[in-house]
Amino acid sequence: MSDQVLVRDDGFAPEDWQGGFAALSAGLAANAAGVDVAPEDDVAALGPHLDQIEMIRIAFPSFADGRGFTLARRLRSLGYRGRLRAHGHVLADQYAMARRAGFDEVEIDADLARRQPEDQWLARANWQAHDYQSRLRG
Repeated sequence: MSDQVLVRDDGFAPEDWQGGFAALSAGLAANAAGVDVAPEDDVAALGPHLDQIEMIRIAFPSFADGRGFTLARRLRSLGYRGRLRAHGHVLADQYAMARRAGFDEVEIDADLARRQPEDQWLARANWQAHDYQSRLRG
């Protein structure tokens, strides 16, 4: 198993991104295809450039730090249609919330993938069916 594992609705996948990342805090002059966003970053600065960015990766320094979910929702509301990835300390229990916030995938390290195997993530992959608000409206 490599150092990083991608989690998607169909299970674990190997890294497939080759575009590289530039930190948002370093400015957009790097013209990277991907942008790394820290929890304290202001994603509004990306607004005029969203159609030029192929992937945005948002850091989760701790599973208890939910700012990344807010940033994902904000980026989607600003019109970002590209690939959006949660990166870091996201747990299987948080996968459905990550998908509902707008993330396409989650990047975890191999150690977490061993502690929380693929079946734990797949149990939450039907994230649309487990939306309590939809059940209340239904």
